[in-house]
Amino acid sequence: MSCILIKSLSSLSIAEDGFSFIPSIFLGCPDTDTELSILPGHELLKKGDGYQAILLTAYGGLAALFILILTAFPMIFATNFIQDSLAKYNNMLVMSIMPIILISVSILLISLEKKKFSAFLVFFITGLLGIIILNPNEILGKSIELNQPLLPLLTGLFGSSMILMSIKNKTEVPKQKIVNPKLTKKSIKPLFSALIASPLCSFLPGLGSGQAAIIGNIISKTDKKGFLILLGATNTLVMGFSFIALYTISKTRTGAAVAIKEIIGSFSWKILILILMVVLISGVISFFLTKFLAKEFANKIGKVNYSFLSLITLIILIIVVSAVSGILGLIVLTASTFTGIYCISLGVKRTNMMGCLLLPTILFYLLEIIPKTTF
Repeated sequence: MSCILIKSLSSLSIAEDGFSFIPSIFLGCPDTDTELSILPGHELLKKGDGYQAILLTAYGGLAALFILILTAFPMIFATNFIQDSLAKYNNMLVMSIMPIILISVSILLISLEKKKFSAFLVFFITGLLGIIILNPNEILGKSIELNQPLLPLLTGLFGSSMILMSIKNKTEVPKQKIVNPKLTKKSIKPLFSALIASPLCSFLPGLGSGQAAIIGNIISKTDKKGFLILLGATNTLVMGFSFIALYTISKTRTGAAVAIKEIIGSFSWKILILILMVVLISGVISFFLTKFLAKEFANKIGKVNYSFLSLITLIILIIVVSAVSGILGLIVLTASTFTGIYCISLGVKRTNMMGCLLLPTILFYLLEIIPKTTF
């Protein structure tokens, strides 16, 4: 039974990585792993090339599947070597390195923006929001039970805020062209960038596919279409490497990894091989399904009222948050939505809003290494 659940979770997680770009680009309703596709994806969508945008991410994800299989065991060897090296030092030293890495990555992301102060403001505001929502009892001094706090927090920042902006601006979608994107030798370059950046974000807490894509783009600058390939590849690699992280260091970096760990507890190399094989097969199948669904969306998106469709999507999000997180979840959703709208209005990349996870994580590690003083 557990084997069936593991197969289902791993296959669904990798398939979702591909499918998630469809609402991200066509509806402006991304999750935290696809929020960066909004900018280049929407630009192509407004030119009638939304289908090409989806396929570029799908091609990146498909190539990443084979990269994952080829690099899995070298990655295991490298991780074990690093882990054995760190074992020579005390745990406090290792804990002290983590916030330095996370702070460095955060500074790097902010420094890449033209509006550096606005980027810092977005990072700081969303970081404070994340600290309050993820630690309400400690911050507010009250006993508050909020089920799945990340759902309303991230939905508001990255989902409903963008949808409301779309409704306000009365976005119109032109007729989409069903044309396959042309791939050149330059299309290979984003894959190497994804391979370098993805392991970092798979093994470090608070970093996800969005940050991996930003780091990968720093390593090797690419155009908008290349960036979509980079996003698709990092999405798949971060998910795949999270299973390797679970096997090597027993740390969970994705929801699928958390679920698998709860099901089986100990994680053997046989289970890892099983997951990698399932990921490869389901990833290839989901590529063709993504291509089919993208074509269906592209053919029909121009025939519907886009504002009405956005409104329906917003209502569904509210219902989901209400069902999972209750009244408190709706309050958090409202606060994070208005925060997201304000941050979008500042004109910086929405990846800076990942401060909602990075800042609480940095604070957690800092509190762990600072000696506790008794007054």
